[in-house]
Amino acid sequence: MKKTFKEYNFFNNNIIKALEDIGFQCPTPIQEKIIPFLLSSEKDVIALAQTGTGKTAAFGLPIIQKINYNLNTPQAFILCPTRELCIQITRDFCKYSKFLSSIKIISLYGGVNINTQIKSLQKNKNHIIIGTPGRIIDLIKRKKLYLEKIKYLILDEADEMLNMGFKEELDYIINTLPKKRQSLLFSATMSKYMNSIAHNYLIDPVEIIIGQKNIGSDDVKHIYYIVNHFNKKYLVLRRIVDSNPGIYGIIFCSTKKETKEIAEFLIKDGYNADALHGDLSQTQREFVMNKFRNKNLQFLVATDVAARGLDVRNITHVINYNLPKESDIYVHRSGRTGRAGNSGISVCIIQNKEIKNLKEFEKKIQKKFKKFIIPNGQEICEKQFFYFIEKIKKVVIDEKLMNKFLPKIQQNLEFFDKEELIKRFSWIEFNRFINYYKNSKDINSIYFTKNNKNNNFIKNKFNTRKKIFSKEKKFKKDSFLKLFLNKGSKDNMTKLGLINLINQAVNNSRIHIGHIEILSNSSLFEIEKRFRNKVLIGMSRINHLGKPISIEIKN
Repeated sequence: MKKTFKEYNFFNNNIIKALEDIGFQCPTPIQEKIIPFLLSSEKDVIALAQTGTGKTAAFGLPIIQKINYNLNTPQAFILCPTRELCIQITRDFCKYSKFLSSIKIISLYGGVNINTQIKSLQKNKNHIIIGTPGRIIDLIKRKKLYLEKIKYLILDEADEMLNMGFKEELDYIINTLPKKRQSLLFSATMSKYMNSIAHNYLIDPVEIIIGQKNIGSDDVKHIYYIVNHFNKKYLVLRRIVDSNPGIYGIIFCSTKKETKEIAEFLIKDGYNADALHGDLSQTQREFVMNKFRNKNLQFLVATDVAARGLDVRNITHVINYNLPKESDIYVHRSGRTGRAGNSGISVCIIQNKEIKNLKEFEKKIQKKFKKFIIPNGQEICEKQFFYFIEKIKKVVIDEKLMNKFLPKIQQNLEFFDKEELIKRFSWIEFNRFINYYKNSKDINSIYFTKNNKNNNFIKNKFNTRKKIFSKEKKFKKDSFLKLFLNKGSKDNMTKLGLINLINQAVNNSRIHIGHIEILSNSSLFEIEKRFRNKVLIGMSRINHLGKPISIEIKN
């Protein structure tokens, strides 16, 4: 039986009370090692542990315990690469110190009004500063932030700061700190930058490692699919998504442009998705992240930099739309799932030429990647159908409420027998999948080598599969209607934003959206003719950034 935080007697009663309040009972392995060390030693530390193992609490709880609340000056400084990570750490610190009224914590990051942060710095004598490099430097140069009495420096994912080009900023900030301090470096991977950071910023550090360096989590299953051509990747992505009912995941892309495109494709095809990339304002970023955390989004399409610091629970899948160049980046990506004892799946969509890269990843992260055959339409429809059946079996009905409507329901459906009702209800749920995959073709790529033991199995599986699919169904141009909207790029209208407005107007009905063109003061777009009235009425009732929308048919 593991010892609890209370039994370890690490912290004061108010911290223990906060931990119990948020459901933290027993420390994780990294917390068991680091917490007692930080509480008893002033030596510098390099701590390596996989994402999702509790690093923030490992350094946050000892810092909160050691702060002198009677000193009205910053004593601990946490520097992190992204706004999202800064916000997440601040949120966690506030939870840990919930019952400590004397402690003052402030987060300082770009994308928000700096004057508001300056007022907060002047009003409150903050004990703990959490910030990102750009905003911290700005405040130091304006002589609004003073760090000369800092006792504890925590560099969270500092290797990523160097990777993002923050070397000069990091040097500038750390040169403003007192030489006599305890410096702590935390990371999920031992990247090529770690030795440089340790040499430049730490003094004779103690290295604490949980697990092995750059090793993938045991709770994550690593699989891959091979695609014939790059332009078929999205078709493969759709089949992966559709063959995993209940999927809730992050799709990683290489560029901002690609995240926008993939998110747009998914939204057009009826999925709840949005993009997370560097062009978003802080307000937009927080809006997207809150939707994803609350599961109002099924998919978050993100770049590696934008996804730094994400802390979202119960993610079932991480999908690598593009294979990253380095194994430590892959470890970071795959670590977004399989957290806190849950299992997860990391999926790679690759071309034949990338097989060698995957083999290198296998060696470095010491995890086996298993090849999966891209499912065909019949397999996908069957999975979706039985998932639907399981949901029906498990649904809890409000009998009292349902009984009010049951007589009228029975009256309207009395002409149908049991079999006909099953067919009709199933068709409502599945017509989208059946229509899409009807006549769609097998898109697997055969990749054979002389030494591949699975060749015969793959050949048989590939050759015996029924080729009941041809090209994916496409709408004829005459089934679309052109519409004109009075909002354009000057009104911060984007393709993704317009697609979201359309889905909001039709209450997320399965609507196909055609060509979209965002002009300076207006936008043109195409929708299915059968949704004409629903779109016109729905969009006349909603706002864009607080302002009403005018929409009309384009002749």
